Amino acid sequence: MVIKDKDVSLTTTGKELIDALLDTRQRELELMEDLSSEQLSGPRIRNVEPPLWELGHVGWFQDRWVLQHIDKQKPVSKRANSLYDSFNIPNSERFELYFPDIEETKEYIQDVLDRIIQRLEGREPTEEEIYFYRLSTNHEDMHTETLHHIRQTCGYSAPSLSLEKESDAALTIDPDYESHDVEIPEGTYQLGGTKGTHFVFDNEKWAHPVQVNPFEISSTPVTFGQYMKFVDEGGYGDRTLWSDEGLAWLEKSQQTQPVFWKKDGENWVWRWFDKWLPTNSHHPMIHVNWYEANAYSAWAGRRLPSEAEWELAASSEPSSNGNSFTETKRMYPWGDHQPTNGLANLDSRAMGLVDVRAYSAGDSAFGVRQMIGNVWEWTADTFEAFPGYVIDPYETYSEPSFGQQKVLRGGCWATRSRVIRNTFRNFYTPDRNNIFAGFRTIKK
Repeated sequence: MVIKDKDVSLTTTGKELIDALLDTRQRELELMEDLSSEQLSGPRIRNVEPPLWELGHVGWFQDRWVLQHIDKQKPVSKRANSLYDSFNIPNSERFELYFPDIEETKEYIQDVLDRIIQRLEGREPTEEEIYFYRLSTNHEDMHTETLHHIRQTCGYSAPSLSLEKESDAALTIDPDYESHDVEIPEGTYQLGGTKGTHFVFDNEKWAHPVQVNPFEISSTPVTFGQYMKFVDEGGYGDRTLWSDEGLAWLEKSQQTQPVFWKKDGENWVWRWFDKWLPTNSHHPMIHVNWYEANAYSAWAGRRLPSEAEWELAASSEPSSNGNSFTETKRMYPWGDHQPTNGLANLDSRAMGLVDVRAYSAGDSAFGVRQMIGNVWEWTADTFEAFPGYVIDPYETYSEPSFGQQKVLRGGCWATRSRVIRNTFRNFYTPDRNNIFAGFRTIKK
């Protein structure tokens, strides 16, 4: 299904907001349109939601924050709060709800979308309106990524999306490139978002000084080939490599290898959506949780980067003498211009992983590669508020997860480019291995 632009008179800013909403809605619907009724309800798997719930939820969110919050209107649907309120309806209970069918759900979310488009007609949106429209777009963009990993977790087919595919030229790979450690100098780094940025969440606010010691970070994420050695040498059975929490997870999960992996004769294969594929030694390792990333790091004699170390390597520029870094802080590793083809694996253009040797044009100023896109990267840190934290109106986004989850940085192949930036903080519980996450390491 392709949504056509609406015939309304809009200001330039209003049109930009609406174009973004239409674009993310088209992606959302395309991720659903080939799913059967049974698949829309989803198998009862921990850490996923029914895709049909996902669809209704994004409409409820727009209604909640634009029509109800700004305009003080009554809910578009009387049942919506009892079905789609993500904070008050735990994941495990969402499978027990009786949802409207796909057509009725589409009608509901289209009704909401039509209303929030029409309310911008013929006038300049206020700063408050701009914020909540961008919040709604970012929220739906993040849920389109969630639908990708729901399809992967459930073993559904890869989605078919109407988008510009990544060109062969953009994926030029230097066969002589080898992963190596990049030296990052010490200094006081301003960790977090800076004022004046297009859009940031409350957990990024605001940049504050953090003293960072010199460190050496891998120029690429850990690859399938590197991780396979850890598996083959008994890493999952070596208790000395795992934390107490990691051992508890191993015992509960009974995993002896990465999720979605199995042996085909003497070789490892892995499931990508509904197909079993050979592992590519130059692709970044994916679908590992925080415990697994730490165990691998211990096995390799290395460690995960802190948030400050990761963000410094992604956003800073070396000083002229190379002994420190300047006050310049880039929005993306390559600079301040938005992601485009040839810079990062985003927006589902590659429909999966690419070689860690690709995208040299997207290197950070220090020469660290693929810090944006391809796979999310676990950091060592627990998700906490920054100093001076002030909660935003979307009060259940960050605060309930403080102290409970671990921070990931950098986005993945399915992340929308308008969402991601060097300061963006993703967060999941340390046991989650069905998300598109990998990691890179630092020399001890």
